[in-house]
Amino acid sequence: MLQFVIYRRVSTEEQGKSKLGQDAQRRDIDLYLATYAEQPFEVLADFEEVRSGTDNGRPMLAEALDLCRKTGATLLVAKLDRLSRKVSFIASLLDDPKVKLRVASMPYADKFQLHIYAALAEQERDFISLRTKAALAEAKAKGRKLGGLRDATGKRNEAVKAMAARQAQRVAATVQPLRAQGKTLREIADALNTSGVPTARGGRWQASQVMRVLERLDGAA
Repeated sequence: MLQFVIYRRVSTEEQGKSKLGQDAQRRDIDLYLATYAEQPFEVLADFEEVRSGTDNGRPMLAEALDLCRKTGATLLVAKLDRLSRKVSFIASLLDDPKVKLRVASMPYADKFQLHIYAALAEQERDFISLRTKAALAEAKAKGRKLGGLRDATGKRNEAVKAMAARQAQRVAATVQPLRAQGKTLREIADALNTSGVPTARGGRWQASQVMRVLERLDGAA
């Protein structure tokens, strides 16, 4: 029987106290186990901790990895950055012959693909940081109030969230009954595509998009 050891991480004390970060990760992991995991399976242990993703000294992760090495169980995380934000750390785990890893949000990714994704994600974070600093420096040089810049960004983010919420409500009558019937994310996506229902951008539905819709509907309930 396939065995899993689950690991969840949030970065701040506030997230740890609110449980919002853990709940989102738990939902992703449950979706993976219900939709993609080989049946039957067993969850040996469930670890969670509040630590920065750049901090490799995490006792709960150490315990989870130790259990995986002793039992041959697969380490399951919701997203790759919940494991670590350092590509070097992720690479060391991927090279460990006694550690098997699965990422719920990338259910079919193998070790090579996870390594590439980790490297690209680290590059993207570095670039975003540089771009943000450059934008703030440029705004300051032009005499613009940085608070106004943040307000404009906040308004754009709110508009994007509102559009996503409307999209979720638009397909709720189709998505929620199918999920209640035990349909997989991929089957729900196929049903939406067969019915001619486009995504918010006019494209075809993917399982990951259906998962985000279900998360938004759960959050609005």
